[in-house]
Amino acid sequence: MLLLGCGASGGVPCVGVPSGGVPCSGRERSVRWDWSRTGRAMAAWVILSACMCYNTHAQMRIPPETVQDWANTLGRQLVALTARYSGALLLQKKYKDIEPIVKMEEVDGNELVQSFAEEMERMLGRKMKSVKRLAEAAEDADLYHEFNATLGFDYYNSMLINTMDDEGNYIELGGEFALEENEHFNKLPVNTQQSNIQVPTNVYNKDPDILNGVYMSEALNDIFISNFEKDPTLTWQYFGSSTGFFRLYPGIRWTPDENGVVTFDARNRNWYIQAATSPKDIIIVVDISGSMKGLRLTIAKHTINTILDTLGENDFVNVIAYSDYVRYVEPCFKGTLVQADLDNREHFKLLVEGLHVKGEGKVKKAMKESFRVLNQAATLGVGSLCNQAIMLITDGAMEDFQQVFADFNWPDRRVRVFTYLIGRELTFAENVKWIACNNKGYYTHISTLADVQENVMEYLHVLSRPMVINHDHDIIWTEAYMDTVLFSSQAQSLLLMTSVAMPVFSKKEETLSHGILLGVVGTDVPLRELMRLAPRYKLGVHGYAFLNTNNGYIMSHPDLRPLYKEGKKLKPKPNYNSVDLSEVEWEDTEQILRTSMVKGETGTLSLDVRATVEKGRRVIFLKNDYFYTAIKETPFSLGMVLTRGHGEFIFLGNVSVEEGLHDLTAYDVSIANEWTYCETDIDPHHRKYTQLQAVIRYLMGKEPELECDEDLLRQTLFDAVVTAPMEAYWTAIMLNVSGIDEGVETAFLGTRSGLMRLIRFVGPEKRVGKKFLSAADKENIFTLDHFPLWYRRAAEYPAGKFLYYLPKEDTRDVFRDYESDYSASIRPEDLELEDEDGEMIVIATSAVTVTVDKKVAIAGAIGVQMTLEMLENRVWSIATQPNDTDCSGVEGLCPLSCSMNEINCYVTDSNGFVIVSKDRSDVGRFFGEVDGSVMAQLLRMGMFKRVSLYDYQAMCKVGTHSASSARPLLSPFYGILGVLKWFLSNFMLFLLDFNFCGLWHSDQFVDAGTFHATNKKKSGDILQPCDTEYPSFVYEPSIKETNSVIKCGRCQKVFVIQQIPDSNLLMVVVQADCDCSRQYGPITMNPKEVKYNATVKCERMKSMKTRRRPESCHAYHPKENTKHCGGASAISLCVSLFVLCLCTTLLGIR
Repeated sequence: MLLLGCGASGGVPCVGVPSGGVPCSGRERSVRWDWSRTGRAMAAWVILSACMCYNTHAQMRIPPETVQDWANTLGRQLVALTARYSGALLLQKKYKDIEPIVKMEEVDGNELVQSFAEEMERMLGRKMKSVKRLAEAAEDADLYHEFNATLGFDYYNSMLINTMDDEGNYIELGGEFALEENEHFNKLPVNTQQSNIQVPTNVYNKDPDILNGVYMSEALNDIFISNFEKDPTLTWQYFGSSTGFFRLYPGIRWTPDENGVVTFDARNRNWYIQAATSPKDIIIVVDISGSMKGLRLTIAKHTINTILDTLGENDFVNVIAYSDYVRYVEPCFKGTLVQADLDNREHFKLLVEGLHVKGEGKVKKAMKESFRVLNQAATLGVGSLCNQAIMLITDGAMEDFQQVFADFNWPDRRVRVFTYLIGRELTFAENVKWIACNNKGYYTHISTLADVQENVMEYLHVLSRPMVINHDHDIIWTEAYMDTVLFSSQAQSLLLMTSVAMPVFSKKEETLSHGILLGVVGTDVPLRELMRLAPRYKLGVHGYAFLNTNNGYIMSHPDLRPLYKEGKKLKPKPNYNSVDLSEVEWEDTEQILRTSMVKGETGTLSLDVRATVEKGRRVIFLKNDYFYTAIKETPFSLGMVLTRGHGEFIFLGNVSVEEGLHDLTAYDVSIANEWTYCETDIDPHHRKYTQLQAVIRYLMGKEPELECDEDLLRQTLFDAVVTAPMEAYWTAIMLNVSGIDEGVETAFLGTRSGLMRLIRFVGPEKRVGKKFLSAADKENIFTLDHFPLWYRRAAEYPAGKFLYYLPKEDTRDVFRDYESDYSASIRPEDLELEDEDGEMIVIATSAVTVTVDKKVAIAGAIGVQMTLEMLENRVWSIATQPNDTDCSGVEGLCPLSCSMNEINCYVTDSNGFVIVSKDRSDVGRFFGEVDGSVMAQLLRMGMFKRVSLYDYQAMCKVGTHSASSARPLLSPFYGILGVLKWFLSNFMLFLLDFNFCGLWHSDQFVDAGTFHATNKKKSGDILQPCDTEYPSFVYEPSIKETNSVIKCGRCQKVFVIQQIPDSNLLMVVVQADCDCSRQYGPITMNPKEVKYNATVKCERMKSMKTRRRPESCHAYHPKENTKHCGGASAISLCVSLFVLCLCTTLLGIR
């Protein structure tokens, strides 16, 4: 043997080279030399030259056969360990034994989606009937009610109930009101025998209009209660009055905000606005001439934003600003109308904030452009094809503008014009009013910010006139939304729901032509309850159901993520309810699925998809079959997915109730409490039962009136019997004299029926995985939205083999920044931020199947939870050769040990995540972040494959814009003087322009006060919706082993990788002393924002995707009284302000 040392300072010397071996090569594989042809002396010279050419680091050699021995030994130990503690072989045998007696059926997707849709139609039909009864009762009550201006009526004000004065007496409007916590209403204290009244802070709660409306609507109490008795699944029922009050059943105690203010106004809610009006095309025209400076421009901006807030996804809009010339606030939208979805409305608001005044106002040009756009939309058949209106916001109209309306709008007056006169100046009031009154619109005067809300709402009443006169009671369904205003608790306010609503009209003959809208009645439908009608067990491990609207927006989908974290608080994303189906099912590149569902068609589609688990960390490849159909009498369509290999077949078996009940009551058994085995929400007496308790009581005959899913119960009883031997098996292990291997903590199994069995080998005080399989561990238990993660992952791995992974939760934000998991079916208590306790555990899981006539169905999954420390100890004990190891015939380092400083050892999974490392901080990280050079080489060699994924619901950080660098820095003294000068001048203008006297009973006092605060951007980074691309990595299992050399400047890095048999794990051994970070950066899984250039961004924003228009439209009625078109608001003299101004003027003269 030739020994040659050629290392330099800090380097590792070349190791002993047996005959024929040369380790100091720059090639990627070890090279053999033919000694017989070159001669011994020449070989020595070659070796010396090779070593000298790398004078700082010589190449080491890691023997692949040693690493292979380690991997094989670890594989055998893991197989023995998991097989023993899980009992997987026994469970598979038990399911194998029943194969001759079970029946395998193929799932008919078309039939299944139709049955789900029919169930949903029946449920939603009951809600619509309840709303119709409310509307009829309210109209009848108004018909027989005579307005009484002096009416005295003491009602239950939800803000004041149960409030006493200092003498122990109930205050006015605050009488005794019984409240009791109710499970059906998310454990809120409610009164199911009485509704009560909420009045916004800015509305006088004893105004005659309020008192008469409240008194009249008392008739709704009996209907509320009757509806709830007929349909116990009903939630909140309500009546929103056009005068401002809100009647809610069941009655609750209303909680104001931290300032003691209630800003909720039913008239601002989507369900009210959509029920009160038909779809509409709106062009907002705002005057930005020089006279609109200061407070006037602020009021104008607030007016625009308020109008935008009254629009929904069935409406279309654009915003035009004018002075000497006409310009679109968004040039991209020039000459067109865009859908008024949440994205576009927020975009307009952002642009409106940047408007500045200059020049002279030329309203004629702006009106011509507005009429041109609206006329073009009607001609081309785009937009809403219903109501059309122009909203003119100005402080006066001086030029000759009458001819514009004669040319473009008369005599049909198809486009209504609503005018908003801004500021206290009334010089041009008659001109502005003339425009509205001669174009079937309405004129209002807005002199303060506090006037905006009430005056903007007037246009809705005008647009509702044709519908009211015709008495067309159109039922509307809203898009998905969260009511963050109505409910104060985070859990309740972040629930996704839809509302069904219907307008209430005055039927009195004397006011028929005025088209008086009394208000809107409605009820909420939590989407969680709706999706229960598509039970998980019928869809298979990867199957799911989803809903979308006539506009293509998602109502419910397991991949909908509407929340993000701001600090520790969960908040809805700005665009949470305008996520398009094509942004979730993005593999449907031709949008065949979206187009068909939006049109309300019935059909099927097959797609190869890249799905993800573990918050996007891991990709799985599925073949999905989509089935879809419309839900009748609603704007919704239902979609359903069955995954081939998992949702195609279902097996059925029978056992006696007695036998099944015996095994179902075992101590180690639980069932999915979020699934509906028995309906416990119909009868209030059943709400106290868990699903397992309800099932047992039903099967024992103690609660025969319970409505239960017989198919699911049959499957559950069958699974309970088949899996029963596992209890005895696990108990025997516990009692075994040889004891339990330290670190094995839990054995568990789950079946397709939601049944789970588990045993804890370690007490809670010593258990590392305290959260695993607890009620708080939503990822690993059966929920309404998904099967457990270990079940889903096992399904994608060969049955009988164990898959290992590390559920390291604190890495989640790398893949879904600032987000929280959420779906339409989440429970209120699930919305609290999860407590990440840093548990370091490893899960081993394997699928169990049933095969009948070559048809395979997954029966369940079984597994073991162990501590990471236990796995680490086994790896380090195996990966160490003793000093007396026979190194003869070994090329490279020998004896080899992972404890050596010269090498780093890792165990990774098939997605490249580190499970074991000498450095604990590497655990759970993607290996490319730990060693980018090795991962880059593996990608080049094909051992790992990069898979691109896309997220169209991401939130990205956006840095705040700094002030202009051209502005000179002023000294603090001049800065203070400038601030004082600005404050004094603007304060006087503010006093002269702001109407304090009108503030006391004016609308939206709170909005006025918080307007600037809510529209200013906070300092520091902010988050906004964006699109991102991010990678996932997948191991190529056909490559069992590899070793290679990476050239890194003045050194070479050697590594060896070996697959660990019968697992999804890899053993990685890497040379530690060769730093390649300069040549190879880390390979991360961090998402990258997809940047669009201006042209592409513009096209995306204004693109008109396929949508289905609402069937009804009410834009015209010949009996409409258009003479009622508004009037000049009264101006009252505020004495204190007059005296102040007078004194200031006199002091100025002196």
